[in-house]
Amino acid sequence: MIVVHHLNNSRSQRVLWLLEELGLEYEIKFYQREPSMRAPASLRAVHPLGKSPVITDGENTIAETGAIVEYLVDGYGKGRLIPPPDTKARLQYTYWLHYAEGSLMPPLLMGLIAGRIAGPQVPWFVRPVAKRISATLRDSYIAPSLKLHFDFIEDELGSRAYFTGDEFTAADVMMSFPLEAASVRAGLDQGRPKTWDWLQRIHARPAYQRALEKGGKYELLR
Repeated sequence: MIVVHHLNNSRSQRVLWLLEELGLEYEIKFYQREPSMRAPASLRAVHPLGKSPVITDGENTIAETGAIVEYLVDGYGKGRLIPPPDTKARLQYTYWLHYAEGSLMPPLLMGLIAGRIAGPQVPWFVRPVAKRISATLRDSYIAPSLKLHFDFIEDELGSRAYFTGDEFTAADVMMSFPLEAASVRAGLDQGRPKTWDWLQRIHARPAYQRALEKGGKYELLR
């Protein structure tokens, strides 16, 4: 039996969604973030890094969302949610599967960190300097980088319904978390109608809704 070690408000929500799309049986072991918003130490009993997502399947322990997606689709998908090999769509699938965390998430994470540098938790006497550092990071790197990515994604979705073509795949599952995060804290909105429409369509999928019901409240960090 596949067990999802599920941390609230985290990337592991994508794993639940993928399992629902594939129609697989699974169990959920729930973990709650500590007041610091970090994962609890109990996750280290599952994987040495103590982070989510991670699944166990018999003797196998698999961490990292992309690796989990590949493991589930390759091992249990029976050809579902992945384009046929040796096709252009398959190349696109591999690209977006890795782009989600490898290219899009880093500037989003930097934006989150930059915001906290100047937050109320920073001592008052260094706050002016922290605010200048934060503003410089945002203006010189984060904002231009995110605009480049958002424009690129909008252009790509302008020619097809999903990231690999007209069929929904696991690459769309991978892309959900960074684009949801972007809509919450990085200004992604209806000004990019193709991307926004894609978000509404994936949220309406029955499997996505079932995953939310089983995984519990899902709010991304700001």
